[in-house]
Amino acid sequence: MTPEDKVQEGSEEEGMTMMEHLDELRQRLIASAIAFILGLIVTTVPLPPAWERNLTWTVVDLLVAIVGKDRVQAIEPGEVFFTYFSVAMMLAFVIAMPVLIYQVMAFVVPALYPQERKYLYLAAPGALVSFSIGVLFGYFVVVPAALAFLINFGGDTIEQKWRFAAFVDAVATLLFWMGLSFQMPLAIFFLCKLRVLNIERLKSFRKYALIGAFLIGALITPTPDPFNQTLVSVPLYLLFEIGLLLARLA
Repeated sequence: MTPEDKVQEGSEEEGMTMMEHLDELRQRLIASAIAFILGLIVTTVPLPPAWERNLTWTVVDLLVAIVGKDRVQAIEPGEVFFTYFSVAMMLAFVIAMPVLIYQVMAFVVPALYPQERKYLYLAAPGALVSFSIGVLFGYFVVVPAALAFLINFGGDTIEQKWRFAAFVDAVATLLFWMGLSFQMPLAIFFLCKLRVLNIERLKSFRKYALIGAFLIGALITPTPDPFNQTLVSVPLYLLFEIGLLLARLA
């Protein structure tokens, strides 16, 4: 076999390997899409008779209950319909999340070293738990306080009624960012474990972390008052400190 034939054969083998990877990626995308569609069905089909409503309406009821039904109204035609399905798709994504994470891990893990695989197996469930805790903290602490401020501001002069779509978008955005913010300790721990970050250098960034926490708090809170910004910023900085504590174990 000539050197040219060897090069051609090697190129064909490499091409086949690439095609196999693309085929695997296609299968995992299809599996992820099916999981999302099943999640969408779960969120929209009626629940048992005793519940009277499906999962999406139950979540919408929980969101509206924060401020009361009289505070939220639909103005535009189709606003309730389209907002309802936006909530349904977000819930479907959450329900499908374990499958999506599994598909990503199954595709990526073969290319990782054994030590990296171990960290990934630990990080995936930890990230889900941290995100859930952040969403719960936002729902029970941050969102009620922020909305109460908005309702009381000028409430003696102006009766406030909010658009349903704008209300759901504001609450969902705040809950998402709170869930994402609670990933900070876990991210710091694993980045220090992989030697990407250095704990001693992170300690020197404490004052910048405090300023950054208040800047982020000002960006993600829907109100300009110092109370609600502090309500978000202080937990963010405490999460940074928790990350430093976890980094000592790295």
